[in-house]
Amino acid sequence: MSVPRSVAVHRQAVVELLTDVSAGKGNITLPLLEALGKALAVDVYAPLSLPPFANSQMDGFAVHSADIPDGGAELKVAEPVPAGAAPEALKPGFAAPIMTGAMIPDGADAVVPIEKATPNFFPDPAAVEAVVELPPVAPGTYVRDSGSDIRKGTLALPAGTRMGPAQLGLLAALGLTTVEVREPWCVLLVTTGDEVVEPGEELTTGKIFDSNGTLLEASLRQAGLDVVRTGISDDDPSRLLAVLRRHTAQADSRVDVIVTTGGVSKGAYEVVRQAMANQPVDFLPVAMQPGGPQGLGTFDGVPFLGFPGNPVSCLVSFEMFLRPALSQVLGTPAPRPVLKARLAEPLASPEGKHQVRRGTVDADGTVRMEGGAGSHLVHALARANALVQIPGDVTELTDGDEVEVWML
Repeated sequence: MSVPRSVAVHRQAVVELLTDVSAGKGNITLPLLEALGKALAVDVYAPLSLPPFANSQMDGFAVHSADIPDGGAELKVAEPVPAGAAPEALKPGFAAPIMTGAMIPDGADAVVPIEKATPNFFPDPAAVEAVVELPPVAPGTYVRDSGSDIRKGTLALPAGTRMGPAQLGLLAALGLTTVEVREPWCVLLVTTGDEVVEPGEELTTGKIFDSNGTLLEASLRQAGLDVVRTGISDDDPSRLLAVLRRHTAQADSRVDVIVTTGGVSKGAYEVVRQAMANQPVDFLPVAMQPGGPQGLGTFDGVPFLGFPGNPVSCLVSFEMFLRPALSQVLGTPAPRPVLKARLAEPLASPEGKHQVRRGTVDADGTVRMEGGAGSHLVHALARANALVQIPGDVTELTDGDEVEVWML
C-alpha cells in the first residue's frame, strides 16, 4: 500500500508536469479589456512620459515663485488656464488662474491654492486688470513634473505581469490600445460516470445531475483558461479513450491539458484508472481530505490530471493543486488571498491528513464552518467564501483558535 504524499509534494508534481506546456505556446495580441486577468508576454516600455507635461495639482494660481517676496505680493491676473489648453507664457508679475491637471505655463514654477489667495476665488474673466494677493511659495509647490510618474523609455510593466484594472489603466494612460499576452492554455474537461446526467435531462432512478462540469469549467475559465467540454463519458474505458483521442489526436488539436472527474479511486469500476492502464499515469493517495485520490501523468503525451468525482473533492483538488500550479507556471491567475481567522467553533480533524473545510469569514475576523467535512455538500460549498486549512499534524482545535484561510 503506497504511503500518501503530502499536499506540498503533490502540488510540486503538478507544477513540474505543467512546466513544459508553456514552451509550446506563443503570444497573442488583444485589445486591453480582453487581456484582463491574463499574463503579459513581453516587457512594455513607456512610449511617452507620464504626466506628458508639467501640470497643476490644485485649483489655484500659477506663479513664478521669485515674484512673491517673503511678505507676499499683489500680482496681476493673467488669462486663465483650463485643463486641456496650451497656455501662453506667464509674464513677470502675473498670476494665472489654473485648474487641476492643466498645463503649467512657461515662466511659472509653482501653484498657490485658491483658498490661500485674497480674494479666494477666480476673478471674472471679463474683469479688467484684476489683481490677487498671494503668499510666498516655494518652487515646485503643487506642480506635477513631466515624467514624475514614469519617464519615456523606462520599463512600464515586466513580462509575466498579471493584467488587472490598474495595469490596463496604465497602458491606456500611455496611449496603448492593445497588449501582447501569453496564449491561453486549452483544457479538455471530461466528466465520467454512468450515474451522471446533464442538467436539464430527465433524472431517472439512481441518477444525479452533473455539477462537476460546471464547477470546474467555471473555475478554469475564471483562472484564464479556455475549456473544451466533451459531455459526460460513461463507465466504459474504451469509450472514454475514444473521447480523449477524438480531441487530442488531431494535428490541429489545441488541447494542452486534460482534466477528468471521477473514476480515480480503488473501486471495481473506476473508468479513468482502467482507461489509463497503458499510459504513464500514477493514481495515488494524497494526505488530504477531501480530495485524497488523485491521478497525475500524461495521456498520449498530453499532461493529465484526474480529480475525484465528488463535487467538493473536485473543486478542492482544483484549488489546492491546479490553480496554484497555474499561478506559479503562468503567472496567472493571482494566488488566493491568504488570511488568518479565528474559529467560531471547535473542530476535529483526522490525524495525518490535511483537511480543507469550507467556511465563511465574517467581518469580525471569525470563520464559521459551512456544512460538515463531507465531499458531497454542494449547498454548503455555495455558501462558503473561504477554504479553511487544517494541517495534518493538527487533530483538535477549539473556538477562538487561529487558522489559515484561503479567500475564494
